[in-house]
Amino acid sequence: MLDVAAARFKAAGFGGVSFAEIAEDAGAVPSQVTYYFKTKEALFVEAACREMLYLARDAEIASQAATSTSAYLDIMVRSVLGAPGLSLFVEALALAHRRPALREQAQRTFERLDGESARAMVEYRARRGQTAEHAATHAHRFWTIAIGMGARGAATGEPLEFLVSEMLELLGDR
Repeated sequence: MLDVAAARFKAAGFGGVSFAEIAEDAGAVPSQVTYYFKTKEALFVEAACREMLYLARDAEIASQAATSTSAYLDIMVRSVLGAPGLSLFVEALALAHRRPALREQAQRTFERLDGESARAMVEYRARRGQTAEHAATHAHRFWTIAIGMGARGAATGEPLEFLVSEMLELLGDR
């Protein structure tokens, strides 16, 4: 159900999808969807958080072949900005802001994003015989900026290349 919901939500956003459509695509009945997720909002946030973690994993895998820290960040930024999973997550955060019951899932996702990204950075640098001082801070900064740039891009329609350039600049000394 989460795979179907994520695909539907990425294509149409929160307002463009119903429990009935998700249930039909998943080969279930709407009451099964409500049994597991209670509300459409809870399903949306769960699907968006999951997609964000998949996006982070895929970006980290793509960046492993980078030959420098600068290239690593460039690949990460280009993999994340403009991705449907980032837009979905930004929308889910706005929803969680209005629905306190949904905040715990968002908080767990942030903790995983920061933790997994710090681990990936430490491993990447270690493979190159380098230390990764302040990896947790760098990971947290990366995701904070990425989410902000994702929200900005969604709200303004600014070109992806501009957003990438801005994010790389904000990350500073790469």
